[in-house]
Amino acid sequence: MPPLTERAIGTVIFTVFLLFVLGIAVQGAFQTRASIADTFNREADMQGAQLNLQEMLRLQIDEENSLRGFVLTRDPFYVQQYSDAARQWTRKEAQVRAALATERLTHSLQLLGQYDVVHNDWRDQIATPLLEHPGKSIVTLDKKSKAFIDYEAQAAEGVETAIAQTSAQLARSTQDQINRTSYVRAFWLLIFGLLAIFFNAYGSRRTRQLQEERTITDVLQQAFRSRYVPLPNCEVGASYLSASNRLRVGGDVYDAFPLSDAESLVMVADVSGKGVDAAVLTAFVRFTVRAIALRHRNPSAILSEFNDAFRKTIEDPTLFITMVVGVLNCTSGVLTYASAGHDSAYLRRSGRVEALSVTGPLLGVMDASYESRSVTLGADDTIVLATDGLTEARTRSRVLLGEEGAMEWIASGPQKAQALADDLIARVRKRSGNRPSDDLALLVVRYEGGQCDA
Repeated sequence: MPPLTERAIGTVIFTVFLLFVLGIAVQGAFQTRASIADTFNREADMQGAQLNLQEMLRLQIDEENSLRGFVLTRDPFYVQQYSDAARQWTRKEAQVRAALATERLTHSLQLLGQYDVVHNDWRDQIATPLLEHPGKSIVTLDKKSKAFIDYEAQAAEGVETAIAQTSAQLARSTQDQINRTSYVRAFWLLIFGLLAIFFNAYGSRRTRQLQEERTITDVLQQAFRSRYVPLPNCEVGASYLSASNRLRVGGDVYDAFPLSDAESLVMVADVSGKGVDAAVLTAFVRFTVRAIALRHRNPSAILSEFNDAFRKTIEDPTLFITMVVGVLNCTSGVLTYASAGHDSAYLRRSGRVEALSVTGPLLGVMDASYESRSVTLGADDTIVLATDGLTEARTRSRVLLGEEGAMEWIASGPQKAQALADDLIARVRKRSGNRPSDDLALLVVRYEGGQCDA
């Protein structure tokens, strides 16, 4: 056989061999990618189950607080609030159960079943009788509820521990697969040269995407974003600006929440610190203030009780909170408020802006008393509650905006609540060169006057 023909046959055989090996490599790469994606999706499902379980605990508290509110006031508003929380609790429980069943976590399913049984017993033996005959005292309610609540907490803690362990195992598995993928890419780099470089670039991009998605999921797991509920006879706007380019959460939190047909809670708070660590506390702040406000309508009492709860619950002595809390009567327009070291609260009226007074010291530092004050809003009067990211907005030469500058911005801003919030955020971005030095949370409430909806 001529040498040329032999070389041609050898080239064909070698090419076929390379194509065969390349096919195996490509198939292996796609299998690895599918395996990593599957493991990551399972990890995301577990993290979602953790969020749902935390939401179940929060809804359980909502049920208990609604029941207390009904026993104390006989207001049917609390009955509807109780029913809404109960329906959401059942839906979240079904989602957690589905996630546990997918991972075949038998023991966790048993604990969740016990949690479900005990919670339904609490509803049947305590909640339903009190809703039908709310004549018993709140002390009786607390005594009967304690055993149920303690057992539910133990069951929920067991489920959460199992979910966290499974999530950690899946995270390690995902990382191990990613590491193995890197070794395989290095091997193919030696064999296939530029072709292997292409696969390496593809795999690296996929790895970065997985890591970024995991970071986002971890942040969502630990922090709840600020939010508000529309208020009767009011136009509400809100916005949030994070000082971190990587994260969109921090220690600033706002809330607007109806307490009854006539009264609504408005609140802005600033937890010391930034980023995820501070954001973790925002859920505690929001739901604790809501729970207290359902029992007390006096803002000074809300701040005092929250201060006591915060100092007993949070063990880090370096943490503190500034907060302004208001209870707005949407029928009369009377806003009763109290401020714990929070000096970024303003009233815009007839084109003029005035600052609402600070009525007490920071929260979490010492035992303290707080004073409540009241203002009566007229039609189109606007309340602007902000964190110190507004007054501390700096130019690149480090010049502070200050309180007077903030009041000028508010006075000249748009009439609409959301437009005003967006305008203030845009001005802070522009002044800081899109590099704000501090987080900024804004809650804007424009009172429209009139009567509350029935």
